[in-house]
Amino acid sequence: YVAAVYEHESVLNPNPTALVDRQSALELMGRNLDIYEQQVVAAARQGAQIIVFPEDGIHGFNFTRSSIYPYLDFALHSQSVKWNPCREPYLFNDTEVLQRLSCMALKNKIFLVANLGTKQPCERTDPHCPSDGRYQFNTNVAFSDDGMLVATYRKHNLYFEYAFDTPPEPDYKFFDTPFAGKFGMFTCFDILFFEPAVNLIRQHNLKQVAYPTAWMNQLPLLSAVEFQQAFATAFNINILAANIHHPTLGMTGSGIYTPVKSFIYHNMESYGGKLIVAEIPVITTDYKTSLEKTPGRVSEKGNEQLSPLFYAEMMYDNFTFVPVWGEKGELQVCANTLCCYLHYQRAVLTDELYALGVFDGLHTVHGTYYVQACALVKCGGLNFSTCGQEVTDATALIDFQLWGNMSTPYIFPLLLTSGITLDFADHRGWKNNHYFISKNRTSSGLLTAALYGRWYEKD
Repeated sequence: YVAAVYEHESVLNPNPTALVDRQSALELMGRNLDIYEQQVVAAARQGAQIIVFPEDGIHGFNFTRSSIYPYLDFALHSQSVKWNPCREPYLFNDTEVLQRLSCMALKNKIFLVANLGTKQPCERTDPHCPSDGRYQFNTNVAFSDDGMLVATYRKHNLYFEYAFDTPPEPDYKFFDTPFAGKFGMFTCFDILFFEPAVNLIRQHNLKQVAYPTAWMNQLPLLSAVEFQQAFATAFNINILAANIHHPTLGMTGSGIYTPVKSFIYHNMESYGGKLIVAEIPVITTDYKTSLEKTPGRVSEKGNEQLSPLFYAEMMYDNFTFVPVWGEKGELQVCANTLCCYLHYQRAVLTDELYALGVFDGLHTVHGTYYVQACALVKCGGLNFSTCGQEVTDATALIDFQLWGNMSTPYIFPLLLTSGITLDFADHRGWKNNHYFISKNRTSSGLLTAALYGRWYEKD
């Protein structure tokens, strides 16, 4: 099927904490919706059957609970009412944004997924009801190609979003399409947690996901395109990921991902939005996913050379590292219960320092979640203290096999190359209770090769 995602440079309110009336809010959102409309037309012309827009793309961000209120549409969360906002605008008040999105889908005969702020009055008798008598949600909406509202999803894992409430229960939301079957939906930070993202995919055996995000890149392990691809690969699904484009805030990185191929956009240099349109296969069969452990043998560990251990902060976590020196070798580094092993050979020795790092513990900055990571990274300079820094360019071509005795089945294989481009492992999977990835000759210099494990039970 043909899919489209739009990386949107949103028109932002210069003073998001100021209180404005509904009319001014609609005016600002209208400027973003005008751009959406042009992109829907462009995507439909290229044959797209579905288009996904980013998180916060219509209203922006950094609001307070009260300053965002005029920007919120009323959204009916019950699936029992069938509603076409474009054809029946009179049914509910404060649904101007939903009406415009619905009309875009209808006029261009395209499925459309977008993110907006919504409100829902609640009763004092509801124990979760906020003191101002209403819920405010960060919401994804999906419209069918005739403008019907077919699904709403309320973001569960909020990322310091004080204007919004967490829904009382996680939403497991998906919608049906004639061209690719069921699509699931979740938003941004949700991708790092079991609920609802992983549970949704596993319970409903979903193969397609629409993913609006407003992601601030963090190298070396959590760049948007790097993690989006790893997620598609780990679960053997297609992901349509639309990010916001604000390079000054470190926000860029969108793509259409299949388990074996990616169409991505990552651009920290220029301004303006970017439409990606790609034809991808519908995934129907269940390949053996990387989540299933299979018997087999990990390559024999030789006499690992004794390299100096050192510690450095990476991604706000205290990693234990060993340097990756010389043309080839075998290394091992351990922390807590996790041991990581690397077998490597460089095509040419360059004067770049690489290190093999391990972290097995609770990550506590900008969210709390348990990580088990084995990471081969290029360091920022030639000192050990530069390992873990954000690096975007590399020249070293390295053949490697990287493996670890991970305690969780949820392993995201990261493979990032020079200029924030992506590569795919030649082989990956479980052998002898170790997860491994291997690659002969990356397409360009290696930035990061990592096994990023999420041990959800220990969150």
